Amino acid sequence: MSGPGAPPPGGEVARRPRILWGGAFFLAAYHLGSLLVFRVGWSWPAVAACLAVYWAQIFGLSAGYHRYFSHRSFKTGRAFQLALALLGGLAAQMGPLWWASHHRRHHRCADRPGDAHSPVLSGFLWSHLGWFLSEEFRATDEAAVRDWNGFPELRWLDRGRVAVPGALLAVLFAAGVLLERARPEWGATGPQMLVWGGLLATTLCYQVTFCVNSVAHLFGRRRFDTPDNSRNLWLVALLTNGEGWHNNHHRFPSSERHGLRWWEWDPTHYLLRLLSALGIVWEIQVPPRRALREAPGAPPDPA
Repeated sequence: MSGPGAPPPGGEVARRPRILWGGAFFLAAYHLGSLLVFRVGWSWPAVAACLAVYWAQIFGLSAGYHRYFSHRSFKTGRAFQLALALLGGLAAQMGPLWWASHHRRHHRCADRPGDAHSPVLSGFLWSHLGWFLSEEFRATDEAAVRDWNGFPELRWLDRGRVAVPGALLAVLFAAGVLLERARPEWGATGPQMLVWGGLLATTLCYQVTFCVNSVAHLFGRRRFDTPDNSRNLWLVALLTNGEGWHNNHHRFPSSERHGLRWWEWDPTHYLLRLLSALGIVWEIQVPPRRALREAPGAPPDPA
């Protein structure tokens, strides 16, 4: 027996944990603050900032926190490794080591007892948001990320989780103040740039990336017969630069490429291939050709 009202068997996540109210306030502040777009108005610089920050956050989470730090699906140098950690940090979803440690746990027991955010075991709201605010998952599982513990800059970013998103908000506000003085005809202001580029972009990033844990384990198509309930969902893939091909990913978790057919939108993969051509990343992992034959119509060459 399992479920919200059942005592957790060995290793299963407790369903009524203590909520981190500081984290809940932080998350609510972003969501409620994003509604200020109706108060501060809009300008083209503010809209551009929103789109640019959203894209940087999604790429940082997808290429950095997920494909690199969690699954090591490619290699890179220490400088670009730090850049990926900083880009992921813009999304205000904790530090790179925290993120990777809990994601690795998810893959060890996806949709089974011990999975921190399974909608199958714990319901939609828990998997979408509740687990992220639970005191049970506040700490980084150091044992799960021993391969990254030797980098002091990553440990610092993990401890100072608010530093990068805080710096982003400050830079956006300052940029708006400067634009208001230098180009008043553009209509940008400090509060406007902060709300559009900081609060709204981050809120959108929260919601679409949380959908990978919740929606993509409930709705969509299952190309591969994996032991979990992961699914491919084109809308989530469209909004997350390829992360919505979740069933593909659970079948080949170490693969850098998630969209396995030409029509499966995966901009993170496209950009990483470009970076590979430039020598910035290398040793990109791909699924074996023979394994792809499990699914009718899968491409013969994933490269």
